[in-house]
Amino acid sequence: MKTLLDLFKDYRFRHAFVVLVIILVMAVLSFFSPYDPTLWHVVPRDMKPSAEHWLGTDSNGQDVFWQATFAVRNSLIISLISAVISRAIAILVGLVAGYKGGTVDRVLTFIGDSLLVIPLFLIFVMIAMMVREHMNLVVLGLMLAVFGWPWDARLIRSMVLSLRERDFTKTALLSGTGTVKLVLKEYIPFTTPLIFSTLINNMSWAIGLEITLALLGLVDLTIPTLGTMLNWAYFSHAILLERWWWILTPVILSLLMFIALYWLSVSISEYLDPRTRIQRVGA
Repeated sequence: MKTLLDLFKDYRFRHAFVVLVIILVMAVLSFFSPYDPTLWHVVPRDMKPSAEHWLGTDSNGQDVFWQATFAVRNSLIISLISAVISRAIAILVGLVAGYKGGTVDRVLTFIGDSLLVIPLFLIFVMIAMMVREHMNLVVLGLMLAVFGWPWDARLIRSMVLSLRERDFTKTALLSGTGTVKLVLKEYIPFTTPLIFSTLINNMSWAIGLEITLALLGLVDLTIPTLGTMLNWAYFSHAILLERWWWILTPVILSLLMFIALYWLSVSISEYLDPRTRIQRVGA
């Protein structure tokens, strides 16, 4: 409880927490939607926001608010799949490469660096075009996860290389501490702020890339996400027809999610970082 209260002293964490709670509430509300998100013409078209339709309706005859609840839920699912799986790969590769060194380090670093220098966006476009008929939430999340770990693995590796040369590592090895126990007990606490930070940042990256692919029409447009909502609004000329509520809803939700996730990442990372904690105590 004290830890949570300390975090709430940071205005960035407070604001990010409130925004993300609202986003999560919207995602939960999608399970109680009176409309099927895949059906068109279930409500009158192009109606302005009102008591009956809080965010109005679109040119497809769908309620924008309820579509937004499904869009938020599905975008979060994609980002969580991508972030969790890519974190597992990044942690494993970073720890093994940093601790083992030698040939193992060179091979893993070469694989990671190769993925960093190739134009990933073009790779995503090519893969999306090939598997477009099977591009559901899970497939998209897995595709992003496979390519979302190299930079974060490199950061973890660098930290482990530094930790490996410290006195406590030599002391632990001389005392007979096993490799697994050493990594879990000594290294993980130091890398936890970095892991949390990259986890949240990867979620933002995945949401942004999903929006980009959706605007290019490379995902299943029948599945409501923030990207597909923007796609339908843009290509239905919502701006020219002054249907502002239609296009502003996914834009504002996307911006709020990006800002909230960034502030959450920064505030939690600073709190968990032992050096920052010492500075706060000193202050």
